[in-house]
Amino acid sequence: MKNFGILWVDDEIDLLKSHLLFLEERNYVVTTCNSGQDALEEIRNNTFDIVFLDENMPGLSGLETLTELKQIEPSIPVVMITKNEEESIMEEAIGSKIADYLIKPVNPNQILLCLKKNLDHSRLVSEKTTANYQQEFRKIAMDLSMVNSYEEWAELYRKLIFWELQLESIEDSSMFEILESQKSEANQQFGKFIEKHYADWFSDADAPVMSHTLFREWVQPVIAEGPTLLVVIDNLRYDQWFTIEDTIAPHYRKVKEQPYFSILPTATQYARNAMFSGLMPADMEKRHPEWWKNDTDEGGKNLHERDFLGAQLKRLGLDLDWDYHKISSLKQGRHLSQQFNSLKSKDLIAVVYNFVDMLSHARTEMEVIKELASNDKAYRSLTHSWFRNSPLLDLIQAAQTAGFQLIITTDHGTINVKQPSKVIGDRDTSLNLRYKTGRSLTYEDKDVLAAKDPTALRLPKINMSSSFIFAKNDLFFAYPNNYNHYVSYYRNTYQHGGVSLEEMIVPFIWMKPK
Repeated sequence: MKNFGILWVDDEIDLLKSHLLFLEERNYVVTTCNSGQDALEEIRNNTFDIVFLDENMPGLSGLETLTELKQIEPSIPVVMITKNEEESIMEEAIGSKIADYLIKPVNPNQILLCLKKNLDHSRLVSEKTTANYQQEFRKIAMDLSMVNSYEEWAELYRKLIFWELQLESIEDSSMFEILESQKSEANQQFGKFIEKHYADWFSDADAPVMSHTLFREWVQPVIAEGPTLLVVIDNLRYDQWFTIEDTIAPHYRKVKEQPYFSILPTATQYARNAMFSGLMPADMEKRHPEWWKNDTDEGGKNLHERDFLGAQLKRLGLDLDWDYHKISSLKQGRHLSQQFNSLKSKDLIAVVYNFVDMLSHARTEMEVIKELASNDKAYRSLTHSWFRNSPLLDLIQAAQTAGFQLIITTDHGTINVKQPSKVIGDRDTSLNLRYKTGRSLTYEDKDVLAAKDPTALRLPKINMSSSFIFAKNDLFFAYPNNYNHYVSYYRNTYQHGGVSLEEMIVPFIWMKPK
């Protein structure tokens, strides 16, 4: 274990010999001085891991020393030690970003606990987290062999995310690699589960809430309780929700958080239109041919979400004062947040926020974004950074002030694709990397969920011989032509449309203003 260096600053340092001896016996290297000026000189000339700083000293006070010390070495943890219990002193010290605050007289065990917390924290957390996951690993492995319902899959996926977030912050990369292999195995088993059960969900009363039933089952009851802001963040995965949850917590308290299942294909034109229309794609094509577009049709595929939502509200008999907004740029987001007061008489404000979708596509196209989001951990971090500084957070704060309930959800998730799977189709075959629809498709059977009769999955049948295939696990479809370039370009990019835990099991959160 590293021998940590401590600088202890106290004008009565001679009275602390027993404390110093206690620490030195535990292999801490302690340097002492009895004034603020001497402490600053030590900081300029030597390297320390932590500083214990007496608040009440002649000459430079502890707080004055702290201010100058932080200018020299901003990142060093400082523990303020004082006899003074005045609240103003504590607040000023905490405002100066101290690591800890101890009241005299301190005993050696208090000092040791403080050191463990501030210096040994990452090692102790790492060891404890690793030990806990090693125990949980066996339970997850057992669950994987037994899970056989959509509820169990949702629970297992959330458990895997929990451990992914726990393990990503520790130094033992081997544990993270074990978890990654466990996630991969889970996706393989999940693909088999979906292949076996998905088609039955459309006639099963015990089916999960899905894209086309989400509004009726979960959104409608919320609206009945009062004005509601419905935010659909395109492409938001469950792990990304967990990264932004704490930023919303000061403004809203969570009433309900539940996963629901995106329909196949897990792609915007299918899943989001299904959400707003309350219909599966085959029914949208039949009922609203003027709004629905198939993959092979020209033009935008998501231009009629407002129309679909209006038709669903009418069908459900909901006489609401409502509005719909789609945000695809920073300017649009700022405008909506600034104009929110003019909308506060509405019963429902539905907002589609496209940032995460734009980010994932930009990550494919732009080398800079590839660097910023090189893996899931970085992708989550980028989402968190964006959200904290986005107009969407301003909009949520405005909604809280106006007393609106808040729903945050998404249409589908996304997965980092690693391995190619060869596919051959004619020139009318759709272009998506995680699903294909067309005639005479040739593919690797083991790599896909195939729907030779799309109507069984409530999908449009463009012509008599058209079918759908959905990539499983972390595969992406690649054509034999120019194969190596294509694979190199798209490997390790974020895609959606296929069958995976990340794409299909997505969050629904209902919150009320604090």
